[in-house]
Amino acid sequence: MKNVLVIGATGYLGTHVVNELKRQGYWVRALVRDERKAKLFNEPVDDLFVGEATKPDTLDGICLDIDIIFSSLGITRQKDGLTYLGVDYQANKNILDLALKYSVKKFIYTSVLNANKLSNLKIIHAKEKFVKSLTSSSIDFTIIRPSGFFSDMKEYLDMAVKGKAYIVGSGQNKINPINGYDLAEVCVEAIKHNDKELCIGGPEIFTHEQIVQLAFEIVDKPVYIIKVPTWLKNIILVLMRIFTSVKTYGPTEFLLSVLTMDMIGEQYGKHTLKEHLLSIVETTSNNT
Repeated sequence: MKNVLVIGATGYLGTHVVNELKRQGYWVRALVRDERKAKLFNEPVDDLFVGEATKPDTLDGICLDIDIIFSSLGITRQKDGLTYLGVDYQANKNILDLALKYSVKKFIYTSVLNANKLSNLKIIHAKEKFVKSLTSSSIDFTIIRPSGFFSDMKEYLDMAVKGKAYIVGSGQNKINPINGYDLAEVCVEAIKHNDKELCIGGPEIFTHEQIVQLAFEIVDKPVYIIKVPTWLKNIILVLMRIFTSVKTYGPTEFLLSVLTMDMIGEQYGKHTLKEHLLSIVETTSNNT
């Protein structure tokens, strides 16, 4: 069985990937900034490596005896003075440089579906800059491009709980978000296959309006939707770029951009969005 290094191990997808790797019997080394985060994993990893991908001097030996690297490292909300280029590009590049030095066999990296249509966004520019470095290197690779995560759909549920939901544009753009468990299966299976790129989504395709309606149904409240015109979205983004820092507008411009295009990957998985949202409601009620 191969030895796998997971970068971004304590993030949403990284945690699922670590758990799936252990379930399938792989030897796993996880990079963490804080070893207390080890409690996120279902069972102990074989080697907990404490360091920071943004700081090469903390990574000595991280790729020693490693066959496969999986990385979902990136930032969705900027903090600690970090930038998209500093994390989504350079931190991953630091790991790639070490992978090449230690003759790691394969590098699996997660970017974003439809990145070619979103290249003007700073977060996508940074991710795809790393993709270019990876695909032009001598190492074998697979790029995973998910359509969106179930966890992102919680925003609609939160709005439904408040009794009012906002949709950008017509609400008719489609998406098939995927559960973290299902996507982790895809990522681990990529170890065994030769696919260079996988565009993956969940088993069900929805319009954004249908997801909002589902959220209202789950919280048992009347549907109340306010649609924000696309032209207003564009004005908001222009003003944010002028008057706020990338720390503020970066996540917003990405979210508003993907809401107004179809994000449909190859259908995969067994978990449904409805059961996911119901589990959130159940967990919330049990904690109150």
